[in-house]
Amino acid sequence: MEKSKVYFTKEITPENLIKMYEALGQELKGKVAVKLSTGEAGGHYFLNPNLIKDLVHKVNGTIVECNTAYEGKRNTTKDHWETIKDHGFLDIAKVDIMDEEGDMAIPVKNGFHLKEDYVGKHLENYDSMLVLSHFKGHAMGGFGGALKNISIGIGSSNGKAWIHTAGKSKNPSELWDNLPEQDDFLESMADASEAVINYMGKENMVYINVANNLSVDCDCDSNPHAPEMADLGIFASLDPVALDQACYDAVKNSPDEGKKALIERMDSRHGIHTVEAANKLGIGSRDYEIINI
Repeated sequence: MEKSKVYFTKEITPENLIKMYEALGQELKGKVAVKLSTGEAGGHYFLNPNLIKDLVHKVNGTIVECNTAYEGKRNTTKDHWETIKDHGFLDIAKVDIMDEEGDMAIPVKNGFHLKEDYVGKHLENYDSMLVLSHFKGHAMGGFGGALKNISIGIGSSNGKAWIHTAGKSKNPSELWDNLPEQDDFLESMADASEAVINYMGKENMVYINVANNLSVDCDCDSNPHAPEMADLGIFASLDPVALDQACYDAVKNSPDEGKKALIERMDSRHGIHTVEAANKLGIGSRDYEIINI
């Protein structure tokens, strides 16, 4: 079976983001959603609006987000809009909080735990999607990349609770009382990823991971730990499984001694299991080749 192509460039610039998108050779058509994390208030490692602006404009995209399921400055639409504005995203593009008017269920065809996924209702307004992810650690998932961005990220507030509890509850207030076994949560992220990809269509999605500001903590953290290793670069692929695997491997294989903290965070949460589960669901392949741009 042919290996998935993962494109890579070490230098993280607006120009190189565009080059990476063009290297994929898959033009996004119609109304384009650009899914990224706009970052929790207090955090500062989310993708810089000035870094991504030119690429968002190139695809004529709308930045899309959904409300969170935990206490903070993004768990209500009102607070979320304030945070988006404060972080500078309204200065560069149109933004849509996709669950501002509620959510909708989309089917999970062959899931480990979920039979449906709850996403922001506005997802139905888009024809294609650029999944633009900040690759970094995560307190619960081990790391966050493309798969987390299309599962937890596109989940509505209720949908986030649904994934985190492996289908036990859609109520964010019940999330912490219904946490499942760790692998069940990670498999549920794979389930939700499958649902979104099937809904949008593989041919309508492209994925770019920016591996900079490599904190052990996610952009959803209001007080993230400072990165202990240097930036790696930009990775891009039409296969989100290969993309996240490549980023994980790049951290592991880095000569940077500061990688130890991020590796501990990723492996202590068994973060690679999301990739393993997504591979089993047929979302993509863990076998890849790196193509330097």
